[in-house]
Amino acid sequence: MKLEIYEIAALALAYLLGSIPTSVWFGKIFYKIDLRDYGSGNAGATNALRVFGNRAGAIVLLLDALKGFGAVYLSRFFMDSFTSENYFVIYQLLLGSMALIGHVFPLFAGFRGGKGIATLVGIAVAIFPGAVLICLVVFLAFFLPTRYVSLGSMTAAIAFPITVIFVLQSNIPAEIIFSIAVAVFVPLTHTKNIKRLLKGEENKLLFKKRGLADEVKK
Repeated sequence: MKLEIYEIAALALAYLLGSIPTSVWFGKIFYKIDLRDYGSGNAGATNALRVFGNRAGAIVLLLDALKGFGAVYLSRFFMDSFTSENYFVIYQLLLGSMALIGHVFPLFAGFRGGKGIATLVGIAVAIFPGAVLICLVVFLAFFLPTRYVSLGSMTAAIAFPITVIFVLQSNIPAEIIFSIAVAVFVPLTHTKNIKRLLKGEENKLLFKKRGLADEVKK
């Protein structure tokens, strides 16, 4: 698969899109704090929910997901350039992966970003909407009774390739490989959470209208 210069430029744009540090900028603009100094210290949507509260955290979650979705959507401008569906999916995944890398290692925030779960969800929604719905059910099945976002995220990630391969019966190699990579990537980014879960020290997400940042503003 040979990429044209404009398709390579789109990959760079996808990285820059992913590098927009939504939660960090949100905290500095509206709360005059750096999110990474509070809660878990992570610049992700879960910590934003914990520190900013429900409404602001949900906005960050949505914007982080839109980064992944928007990056994949760039592929729509180049659909006619690809000779096979597999090549097109590979390019979509490359765009999404660049956005994910940007979120985890953001150029605009000192390369200290989040774990990329919300952005990964946005990528998956753009390419695997059916699989996302099934994995959302899995996520809720583990999250609601425990309030552990990490546990829900990891189980949903592990369920992702099972859904893509056996439920949706995808025969596109790029989709299968990516789904397996997700099942490996997500637990790897949650190694500290796994240790805390085993020790019974993992933080639960309890939805609150006001977050820790509201106390800081007082």
